[in-house]
Amino acid sequence: MSEKINTAIKVLSEVYDIDSKDTYVSMYLNKQKNYQKFLDKRIKAISTILKGDILKNFSETISLIEHKIKKENWNNIAIFSSNKHNFYKHVVLPVDTDNLLVIDSSPYLRLLARIHDEWESFTLVLLNTNYAKIFSVSMGEFESTKSLTANIMKKHKKGGMSQARFNRLRHGAIHNFLKEVVEILEKREDKQIIVAGPGTAKIQLIILLPKNIVENLIETIDINIDDENELLKSSIDLVSEKERQDSVDAIKRLKQEILKEGLAVYGINETLNAVRNGQVELLILQKDFKPQGWICEHCQIIEEGIKNPCPYCGLKTSEVDVIEEILEFAQRTNAEIEFTDDEEIRDLGHVGGILRFK
Repeated sequence: MSEKINTAIKVLSEVYDIDSKDTYVSMYLNKQKNYQKFLDKRIKAISTILKGDILKNFSETISLIEHKIKKENWNNIAIFSSNKHNFYKHVVLPVDTDNLLVIDSSPYLRLLARIHDEWESFTLVLLNTNYAKIFSVSMGEFESTKSLTANIMKKHKKGGMSQARFNRLRHGAIHNFLKEVVEILEKREDKQIIVAGPGTAKIQLIILLPKNIVENLIETIDINIDDENELLKSSIDLVSEKERQDSVDAIKRLKQEILKEGLAVYGINETLNAVRNGQVELLILQKDFKPQGWICEHCQIIEEGIKNPCPYCGLKTSEVDVIEEILEFAQRTNAEIEFTDDEEIRDLGHVGGILRFK
């Protein structure tokens, strides 16, 4: 089954095999980058390393994946599967990805999390006083989810009491129409919003919106009701700029908290401990940073670097992707995640977080 990225990440972050680190196969495939040649090479290499039941599960999982993807229409796709656990999920991606195949104790989420961060979903509303069209925008793709029209009386040119009464009725009809739009927006999962259209209808709508939606208002755009294509392009540009600014603001917040010795943590091991304890509200990660790490399954200790045996219990350790572990803990504890290529996060240890509490 294919899912929205935010839903898929949440579900996948809960998936883990405590008994084996070679259980789940994660694939990110791009048809434009000769994915089949890449897969053949990776599958051959992995199959020469794995032995016994682990190899059997890998081979059966690959067969399951190959059978599934033949039925799908895609250019870019992320796949997560384990034959051992009768588990399969995929997400069709409308943006280019690199080819990747990882086998581990849990699904590999970093690329999916980055795509989700860089292509934020939002709601776009195009309206005037008697017409509204609501778009759901995800991964740069637009889907028209609702259209509404209202039979609003045209403006009255007569004077006196007749005009005053007419205007009251007309304003009341417009108000009721806009309230209907608000009710639809309140039911939507995605509260980020852009409101566009000619005249004052968009301002009247914003006045009626609840606080939690107004706080996530990205922009208002003054545009003709017929300029739909221009609006779609403009809205993508606005959200891309917002994402860039979010990254800048995240680093700024982190620095401010560090300076006053406030609610901040930075460095891999310190951030890992905080996110594992559910303390992190906003996780900030350097893009493409891939440090070595180790895990002791007996102690359930994860740290940066390479250590074997475990310095705490003396048992054998395994290599682990520390950033992937941090990401999974962040997803399980509902932390926001921000990827950045800002040099300042590199200087602070490549990863940091704004805390909910100390």
